[in-house]
Amino acid sequence: MRERIGPTPSARAGRIASRVRVVADQRCRRQVAPRGSGPLQSAGVLERRRTRRLGPEETEGFRPDGYLGPASPGANGPNGDARRRGGRRGRTLGRPASTRPSQAIRIVERVEAPALLADLTAPQRAAVSTEGQPLAILAGAGAGKTRVLTRRIAYRIATGTADAGHVLALTFTRKAAGELVDRLRALGVRDQVAGGTFHAVAYAQLRRHWADRGQAPPALLDRKARLLAPLVRDRPQLAGASIAELAAEIEWAKARLICPDEYQAAAADFGRHPPVPAAAVAALFARYEAEKVRRALVDFDDLLAGCVEAMDRDGRFAAAQRWRWRHFFVDEFQDVNPLQHRLLLAWVGGRSDLCVVGDPNQAIYSWNGSDPGLLGDIATGWPGAEICRLDDNHRCTPQVVRTASAVLGPGNPPPQATRPDGPDPDVRSYPTDAAEAAGVAAGLRQARSSGLAWSQLAVLVRTHAQVPALETALQAAGVPFRVAGGGALLDHRDVRGLIGELSRARSRHAVATFAADLEVLVRARPEPTGDDRADALLALLALTREFQRLDPDGTGEAFLAWLQTTTAHERGDPRSGAVTISSFHRAKGLEWPAVWIAGLEDGLMPIRHAVSPAAIDEERRLLYVAITRAERDVHLSWAQRRSFGGRPVPRRPSPWLEAIEAAAQPGRRRRSQGPSAFPARLSEQRERLRTRGPGSRAGGKGRDSATAALAAADPGVVEALRAWRSTAARAAGVPAYVLLHDSTLAAIAAARPATPDELLALPGMGPVKVSRLGSTLLELVARHPASA
Repeated sequence: MRERIGPTPSARAGRIASRVRVVADQRCRRQVAPRGSGPLQSAGVLERRRTRRLGPEETEGFRPDGYLGPASPGANGPNGDARRRGGRRGRTLGRPASTRPSQAIRIVERVEAPALLADLTAPQRAAVSTEGQPLAILAGAGAGKTRVLTRRIAYRIATGTADAGHVLALTFTRKAAGELVDRLRALGVRDQVAGGTFHAVAYAQLRRHWADRGQAPPALLDRKARLLAPLVRDRPQLAGASIAELAAEIEWAKARLICPDEYQAAAADFGRHPPVPAAAVAALFARYEAEKVRRALVDFDDLLAGCVEAMDRDGRFAAAQRWRWRHFFVDEFQDVNPLQHRLLLAWVGGRSDLCVVGDPNQAIYSWNGSDPGLLGDIATGWPGAEICRLDDNHRCTPQVVRTASAVLGPGNPPPQATRPDGPDPDVRSYPTDAAEAAGVAAGLRQARSSGLAWSQLAVLVRTHAQVPALETALQAAGVPFRVAGGGALLDHRDVRGLIGELSRARSRHAVATFAADLEVLVRARPEPTGDDRADALLALLALTREFQRLDPDGTGEAFLAWLQTTTAHERGDPRSGAVTISSFHRAKGLEWPAVWIAGLEDGLMPIRHAVSPAAIDEERRLLYVAITRAERDVHLSWAQRRSFGGRPVPRRPSPWLEAIEAAAQPGRRRRSQGPSAFPARLSEQRERLRTRGPGSRAGGKGRDSATAALAAADPGVVEALRAWRSTAARAAGVPAYVLLHDSTLAAIAAARPATPDELLALPGMGPVKVSRLGSTLLELVARHPASA
């Protein structure tokens, strides 16, 4: 057990003065506990943040951790430190006190390491407390990965093996970063740990790098389309491709570290199918990069590549970042792309203090450049790495877990669900997409009447083209909703006004003043309330605090540029009192008690352009992610006809829907007929077919046996079934035998089923076919009395 340090006199004084605000220019260096005890053991030590950033330039030479910071006078420009204010560089004492308000002093609360392990499962405790480095935690859906990740950070700080001020937690969304920091704060780790996305952290570092070199920062191109549109104009070889599709190809290439002259070969190697010839995309890619240089612009991908390049070329800058960040934690590692991985390697700098969390079954971004293999290669790519597995699902009911696992195939047995049983997921078909949307709206209203809040309900879709029909139906039903990605925090009226005031501020303390003002505005409502204005201001305050953790000296201009970068890919309405409509991809990392998944049709799931085995597997994982967003209730549906561009198109159910139905409702037929009735009924029907001849699989094989069976079956029923099949197959654009084989027609004509269960017992009829075709087939049989 490490030595623990008790409260100091300064801590007791700090408690008395906890509401007092200090001026930024007098913030002192954070007190560091003696070696062998972590910051959380130094309970009550006053934690004050300096206005000057941490880094090796703050040191007096070589540090015990092996990093030598810039010490020469020219380290920060030809005339030495541009921020020198007389006397020693960076001296803060002796200057007149500012009257600018600052953040209140925060006290680091005492947290005992054993308490961080007390309510965890055995696998979770092992992942939190292991001393292994590097560490990969493979956590399935609902396994509590965020809980484990935050506990591990807090545990390492509590045991003195990590310094909170040198921790960097990387996430893929701003919301995930905010949740992580909030959880750490609840565990007693206050405003010290830095958390953010790869882009946000890289941009903050680059702006500091440019400022230290006296270099004007290039303008940030927030959307590639603005630059690509004029480059595409009047180029016939690019006709037929949208700007968004071309931008996506460039983003994929840059994420994969592929330059323009390598694109054509790489696209072929990866089985990429761009909307226009690969050579034309490569030429556009080269023109796009040249135009950015000409206009002094950088895009989001350049922020990552630029940070890598800066660290490769500038040893002092690299040393500064590696001194600042020493303990690395990466969430959703299965979604890391090669460019992000290269930046992570640059930050880590050959050290081993790295913990990554991921789930191979939730790798759904390879189309955008991510490389799921990086997670699988941890054991070989990082010598001495330890692997911890978290397989139990603590979020979903056993029924939801079983249904989701069925999508992945028989080689993926469902994990253990720790929650009690819930209702069986239900699968429904509708005649049209409008009817499906109306059915979803009715289900939402029913769930609301049963006691669930609107914000506890979500509708998930594969593509944004499915959203308009749902919006229309929900509006007609009086269901409040928000479309994930449909609104922007920075477009909110009150947020725009505050940002406008900040943009006009000229003080170097503008960000700290801005944060203090925001705290006053939201102090009365510290949690999301559903109130549009209050929740928007809370979100803005969280972003401001995040920036201050990344760059304590950042200017107002730097903050505004960083804010634009951070929120650019996360458009969302801050209101919480509404149903969420979201794509499968955007729903990742979220959860709701009840979820509706619409449009489970071939061509949407899997998506039409997914043709390679790897792409099909990713579609499976995407549907798995969608289903596991539901904690208890999941409703799945598809439409027999869907409108595309105003034209109704016949649809077929997803090829995975039959496996989903079998897993979701394994006991439905047994419960309706008794524990042994269904097997007996199935045997009875098969014996009936064998004795009557037609449709018997034992009576012959191939086309000859099917033809013989049809010849022996009731001719009136056979003729009606054939006529119907021919018409339906033409409408669906498929061969007739794909819809129903001749042997199945013969079995129907011979058995003359009268109920869905009887139809289901026949060879060639599964749950999906019965759901889709059953009513029509039963009606045809009923209309044709048995021949004498």
